[in-house]
Amino acid sequence: MTTLTAPAAELYRAWQTLRAEKPRLRVRDAAHHLTVSEAELTASRLGVDAVRLRTDWAELLPALGELGQIMALTRNEHCVHERKGPYRDVTVSANGQMGLVVSPDIDLRLFLGGWASAFAISEETAHGTQRSIQVFDRQGTAVHKVFLTEQSELSAWDPLVRSFTAAQQSAALDLTPLEAKDAPLADGDIDVAALREGWAALKDTHHFFALLKKHKVQRTQALRLAGREWAEPLAVTELPRLLEAAGAKQLPIMIFVGNAHCIQIHTGTVENLKWMDDWFNVLDPLFNLHLKTPGVVELWRVSKPSSDGVVTSWEAFDANGELVLQVFGARKPGVPELQGWRELAESFPAL
Repeated sequence: MTTLTAPAAELYRAWQTLRAEKPRLRVRDAAHHLTVSEAELTASRLGVDAVRLRTDWAELLPALGELGQIMALTRNEHCVHERKGPYRDVTVSANGQMGLVVSPDIDLRLFLGGWASAFAISEETAHGTQRSIQVFDRQGTAVHKVFLTEQSELSAWDPLVRSFTAAQQSAALDLTPLEAKDAPLADGDIDVAALREGWAALKDTHHFFALLKKHKVQRTQALRLAGREWAEPLAVTELPRLLEAAGAKQLPIMIFVGNAHCIQIHTGTVENLKWMDDWFNVLDPLFNLHLKTPGVVELWRVSKPSSDGVVTSWEAFDANGELVLQVFGARKPGVPELQGWRELAESFPAL
């Protein structure tokens, strides 16, 4: 039984009016226009084309494998990462807080402690029915979405939705405001020598976050203080040029895009690169990237030592110091980074 409160029903009607005026408006932008979260807008669809799902991630995530080839979508404010493939090789930690999907196609790091609600949506579009599973956090922001493709196992959709339908089909969402971040320490209050010493002693790039936490330093602040040996600023206009050069050389790279609760990774080459207004896009058969370039206000070339040698990345940040995107050379643990990637990454002049 779907229970829509009067405000939810009213919100749905307001959205349909807006859609009639602006049929091309995306759900995320419609929510912004109506001053609600995307999760609230999605919940207003219950009983129309949406079903609320049980949030048992340890069961739901592996079950997505039954859908065959899907398109996984993860985004932040300025970048959208879309990758096609089967959703397989899923593990969820015993405490349910972390998850991994590690396959050649769908490659995800999941911070499940922030995942709050999920919906199955079957929406009629100009191109037919679009089916998706959409996950939102406690602020009502979309964390991760999974869309069926023409190659998906359509026969698995209805059984999956039935199996995970929540007992209470309620539009009520227990949303909480984002906690205010601690004010960053001033540069003068950071032990820069100790930070540089800790950086030089890194054995695994995954330990970098712990290093930042230990020294109570913001990420872009750490890059600024690390010294040119480890981090150099680049002109933000160089980022599309790096991707174009990697595409021209058919150099396999890794592109990480994430938000607070999900990171999605593409490993491989990029080929069909296109500008559309101020969006820079990768439009390949299995991988699409949409980067709103004005959102990138800082770009850094970063070197981190590891037990496999130095690992080089390009890291793009927005005006709030949030990571928009990272690019690495394709590599696996235990293997040094590609010489071709390092040469390309270092060939662009620092500011």
